[in-house]
Amino acid sequence: MTQLVEQEFKLEERKEKSVAKRIFKWIGSNLKFLFIPGYRLEELTIREQEYEKTISKRKFIRRLKSVLTIIGIGIVFMIVTFAVFAPWISPYTFDVANGVLEGSWDGPSAEHLLGQTNFGRDILARMIWGARSSLTIALPAITLSVVLGVIFGIIAAYFGGWVDSIIMRISDIFFAFPGLIFAIVLVGILGRSMEIIILAYGILGIPYYSRLIRASVLQAKELPYVEAARVSGARNWRIMFRHILPNCIQPIIISFTFDIGGVILSFAGLAFLGYSDPSLIEWGRDIDIGRGHLVNAPWASLWPGLMIIITVLGFMLIGDGLRDALDPRLRNL
Repeated sequence: MTQLVEQEFKLEERKEKSVAKRIFKWIGSNLKFLFIPGYRLEELTIREQEYEKTISKRKFIRRLKSVLTIIGIGIVFMIVTFAVFAPWISPYTFDVANGVLEGSWDGPSAEHLLGQTNFGRDILARMIWGARSSLTIALPAITLSVVLGVIFGIIAAYFGGWVDSIIMRISDIFFAFPGLIFAIVLVGILGRSMEIIILAYGILGIPYYSRLIRASVLQAKELPYVEAARVSGARNWRIMFRHILPNCIQPIIISFTFDIGGVILSFAGLAFLGYSDPSLIEWGRDIDIGRGHLVNAPWASLWPGLMIIITVLGFMLIGDGLRDALDPRLRNL
């Protein structure tokens, strides 16, 4: 019994000594962390950063899970599906949907579920192919506006002085003309091809995006991180597009989503007035063609108009959801 008690006592002493050694070893290896203010352990810092990234992503995704945003995503997904897979989804090919057939202004039937418009063209097929035309024009036009507008806006805000004055005065000149009138004049002079229409709407959006990014850059360029980059030897172009732009891009992303719907609506108005490419299948042009038969064939204008409303609504809902997710302070405004 005495030997067993002695052995247990020795084991306890060894455990106490090992624990004490571990404590002193940890203190010795982490003296900087304990006694130097602001010192951070590299391992803990990495863990903290990874955790914050995960929390930030979860919050962003959670903010996008509102009912209206999900509805908007569903609508845009449907329109994009129509545009990409039109040859497989449409009951008729592009040539047939844009050709000359029998049964002008006939109502819905087994072969034509939504009815027929002029020259016997199937309305359902034209709705599906019209999604491709709208997105093909809207996305490149908005991209052109964003790229050039961001470049001019950053240059104007960063350098200031006469550079800012010249760019902003040119923007004021463009703002003085109504956008639709400018597009009609440009398309009327240069032609009604799809490339000219994209160019017209791309030019129209440049002043807006240049002013939008300029307002953010004027605030960001006075922050300490910009001065630190300048002191470290970074060049102006690197500071503008590497340091300032990523911190000012949020309003551009939100406005980009909103303006896709706006350009689609404006393009439909341009086509309604007869200034569209006649080789395209376009919703606004179908409304213009069917407006003279609202009594005997209301479906000819109803369904294209409904597609325009749904498409614009979808992009607006996504833009509103992105605004709430990227800047929750604007949620209740």
